[in-house]
Amino acid sequence: MNLNDYPLWTAVITPLKEDGTVDYESLGVVLDQQVEAKNGILILGSTGEALNLDLYERQKILDFLKERKPNVPVMCGVGGSNLEEQKQWIKHLETLPIDAYLLVVPLYAKPGDEGQYQWFKELMDASTKPCMLYNVPSRTGKPMSFSAVKKLNTHKNFWAIKEASGSVAEFKKYVEAAGPNGRVYSGDDGLLPAFAPHGCTGLVSVAANTWPKETHKYTELTLSGELKEAAMWEDCANSLFVASNPIPAKWLMHKNKTIASNKLRAPLTHEDMCEEEKVLEADQKINNWFNNL
Repeated sequence: MNLNDYPLWTAVITPLKEDGTVDYESLGVVLDQQVEAKNGILILGSTGEALNLDLYERQKILDFLKERKPNVPVMCGVGGSNLEEQKQWIKHLETLPIDAYLLVVPLYAKPGDEGQYQWFKELMDASTKPCMLYNVPSRTGKPMSFSAVKKLNTHKNFWAIKEASGSVAEFKKYVEAAGPNGRVYSGDDGLLPAFAPHGCTGLVSVAANTWPKETHKYTELTLSGELKEAAMWEDCANSLFVASNPIPAKWLMHKNKTIASNKLRAPLTHEDMCEEEKVLEADQKINNWFNNL
């Protein structure tokens, strides 16, 4: 499977039952929707609450995914602050039919240029799969180092960057740092139209959980320069962040009966959900837009 044939990757949620255990029936529905929409699957990222799941649960989720044999590529999240733990996680992932890894800037530690370079290089050295490096300073407390990326862009396992700084100027710098062969994906649903003219090759999406086919079409039209509703899409996508991700996405998916419960894993809780009307209005707008294409 050619990863570059998939401009949209969905950072899938992890549905939970009311008792807090993983809801595999609902997870199957979510995965089937992504396959039907022809979206790449990113499993166990921050949207999937991976850091709030224990090792056994994460392994079981991957076993479940393996049994389903989706005919779209699968990328798995690798994130934390303990290097040896993440290398052991990659060692386990290497035994599974995973197509790529998402490597996050180390959490909390806020390493500098050399620390980030060493972190990413050791993880990429431990891998035999293509790696996407993830810049998300709002969660890690530190932007991804441009100099580290420039030193890594010739690594045999360097594939792409997921860029979620929220800045066009920063996005352009990461495109330059990625070099001629690196690909840069938007990590912000609503900013895809702003990034598209500056070398953006795709989207890693939260919105595709709630609107799988719709977000696929949005990505396709944006990258081809044919999207006319950029402002509407930005507003609707931003509605999924009225509370910490994935609280609004799970709330809407439960409302639309895609998943059986809107339960989250502590420290997240559905009780922090707010501005429900804004999310429902966005859902209606996106559905109307897609149905009128």
